[in-house]
Amino acid sequence: MLENINLDELRGIALDASKDVMRVYEKDFAVYEKDDKSPVSEADLLCNDFICKALSKFSLPILSEENKVIAFDERKKWEYFFCVDPLDGTKEFIKRNGEFTINIALIHKDTPVMGVVYAPALNLMYSAKKGQGAFKDNELLPLKIKRDKFKIVASKSHLNDETKAFIDKLKTDKQKEFVSMGSSLKLCLVASGEADIYPRLAPTMEWDSAAADAIVREAGKMTYDFYTNKPLLYNKEDLRNPYFVVR
Repeated sequence: MLENINLDELRGIALDASKDVMRVYEKDFAVYEKDDKSPVSEADLLCNDFICKALSKFSLPILSEENKVIAFDERKKWEYFFCVDPLDGTKEFIKRNGEFTINIALIHKDTPVMGVVYAPALNLMYSAKKGQGAFKDNELLPLKIKRDKFKIVASKSHLNDETKAFIDKLKTDKQKEFVSMGSSLKLCLVASGEADIYPRLAPTMEWDSAAADAIVREAGKMTYDFYTNKPLLYNKEDLRNPYFVVR
């Protein structure tokens, strides 16, 4: 199945979906509250509809933040499926700071093997396919970057005491530099080599990390379960991620 899906096709779907997102972004838009009290905008819903229709040509299951939850008894039979977050960083979208992304991943059993992360307000595209490399726009990752400082990236909206304690305990010969960033762009900064580590010691869902995690892995880095120090797994019975560290 992996060989039947062209990375350019997924990039194109993300680019086309971004047109709906940016039309909403550039006007006054409605924001709703979901059952879990998290915000959802009309852009989330429009983008989700577009992506799901565009992906239907592949005849694979789709797990999306904005779709109905699918029972594990059904999901556990899936060999390949798409994992979608049509608008990751809704809080950043509402703040209009540009740090939100469209995330599309292809998962094989429990592992992300293809991913596209597109930040439409920044016109920035990260993408990867297993065995074919990871890219920031058209540049192969990781980038060749010389840095004097140890760069730590963390969330703008979820910087808690546990994360601060983790950062304080990090041992490095270099001076630590803290960078705050929204959405799945945080994982992409580690993938590209623009940051050294991203600790996420706060709740996330599989669709929050899947697409960027594919990019991380193909760039030669890894997203580790904070508790087991093993690679993060997907399509679990509980779709919540454990705390994780990207390095």
